[in-house]
Amino acid sequence: MVSKVLLVGQAPGDKEPKLGRPFAWTAGKTLFRWFSEHCGMDEATFRSSVYMAAVCRCFPGKKSTGGDRVPTRVEIANCAVWLEAEVELLRPRLVIPVGKLAIERFVACGSLVEIIGRQMRVSFAGWGTDVIPLPHPSGASPWPRMEPGKTLLKRAMRLIARHPALGPNQR
Repeated sequence: MVSKVLLVGQAPGDKEPKLGRPFAWTAGKTLFRWFSEHCGMDEATFRSSVYMAAVCRCFPGKKSTGGDRVPTRVEIANCAVWLEAEVELLRPRLVIPVGKLAIERFVACGSLVEIIGRQMRVSFAGWGTDVIPLPHPSGASPWPRMEPGKTLLKRAMRLIARHPALGPNQR
């Protein structure tokens, strides 16, 4: 697949390896709803036109308290070469990092309020690209469902929908 848009998540969940595709479970349903509502792209169209990657390549495991464990700095460093190689090969015009861990691979992120709803130009792996961050679509985080998250999410999705990399000639 050749894509001018790269979506970067944190790491696969426990269902993704079994189902053989990224964002295959609850967070994916929310993510694809966002793209359907704001960009007019259903899941099949999205999957066929946007390359999806992750900061970490393996499911990091569950926390003792439940939920998925956040990858460690060592795990992130061990997988960095993969994301860098994908950017070098794809040369995306737009990168959409999803969730704070993915966002921090491309831009400094003190808080989501400071970064969601903005478009930035960055250099990553020797390639200049636009970055439009999104919050994580996990049901565990209420951030995108309450203010100011709701408004900032809509602003980010408008920026993505209007970006030339998602134009009809790019899909």
